[in-house]
Amino acid sequence: MGTEDGGAPDSAFNGFPPELFSFLEGLEKDNSKTYWEANRTTWENAVQDPIGRLMSDLEPEFGPLRTFRPNRDVRFSKDKSPYKTWVGVTTSDRAVGGIGAFLRLEASGMRLACGAMALAPDQIKRFRAAIDDPAAGAEFAEIGRALAGRSLPVGPGRQPPLKRVPTGFAKDHPRAEQLTWKGAVVVREYERADWMHRREVLDEVRGVWNGAAPLREWIERNVGGSEQPPRRPGRR
Repeated sequence: MGTEDGGAPDSAFNGFPPELFSFLEGLEKDNSKTYWEANRTTWENAVQDPIGRLMSDLEPEFGPLRTFRPNRDVRFSKDKSPYKTWVGVTTSDRAVGGIGAFLRLEASGMRLACGAMALAPDQIKRFRAAIDDPAAGAEFAEIGRALAGRSLPVGPGRQPPLKRVPTGFAKDHPRAEQLTWKGAVVVREYERADWMHRREVLDEVRGVWNGAAPLREWIERNVGGSEQPPRRPGRR
């Protein structure tokens, strides 16, 4: 049901409340079960609820979205902090090797991304083969130029690129830089601002995710998913 003034339905996403960011800010300062339990109601009402509304509004256009579990996997980490200090959603079901769209919120602001943040080893081989291929590689370069012209530059993702062109490829390759990448993604970052508390967040998400769709589609066609067992980033 819509509102009396013709606005968004009561169940629709109406922005991220300020309490979401203050909750994350507090979690950065006190990453403990004590803080979490004392602020569980805030987590449920100011974080889980608006994230769920956002997902419901975006899913008709982008398909199923998934959340990330708040608990960190500390089994093999020196950092034993129990909770992530960020929240996010993605269209991908893989932590590594996922191809899709991503949204991440921190106390300081928001990050939107589309493409492949971190390719799995089997995908990296196919990615380099596609970059080396005259037709597929030229298409990738053209997509990169077009997106850069729309302030959506393509970068290598979260894994550091190689320091030199990998073995088997010419050092003076026309796409030498891209051959060193272990991902290919558009990332746009935003400092915390008042507009994030309103529905216009949806317009920004749609703009980036749809704008970068040519890159995602190129990766899906030329690289494809990883054949390695997935690590799911979370669930609703």
